Amino acid sequence: QVQLVESGGGLVQAGGALRLSCAASGFTFRDYLMGWFRQAPGKEREFVARISWGGSSTDYADSVKGRFTISRDNAKSTVYLQMNSLKPEDTAVYYCAATVRRTTIPSDYNFWGQGTQVTVSS
Repeated sequence: QVQLVESGGGLVQAGGALRLSCAASGFTFRDYLMGWFRQAPGKEREFVARISWGGSSTDYADSVKGRFTISRDNAKSTVYLQMNSLKPEDTAVYYCAATVRRTTIPSDYNFWGQGTQVTVSS
């Protein structure tokens, strides 16, 4: 069965850092582009970052560029999101997702995790 399990969320103060992990199983991990999305209460799910199949290409939302880093370890079937210099506006549930397409559109992603809460206090 396909499964994506996020971990690493928590409560941090502004300026702090968190490292999110997403462990994948049930599909051929290296054949999928991996993405991170986030959703705050009352808002639409938004793209945060993506990483290509082999990890050589990355894209970031302008709001996180320079602060967040996405990476993947295909041997471990795991994708990571290193979040530095966190801001209160980064507060959201963070989701990892997988797609066979080169895309940042949520509807194009095939598999989703259940999310991990990130809360950044002032």
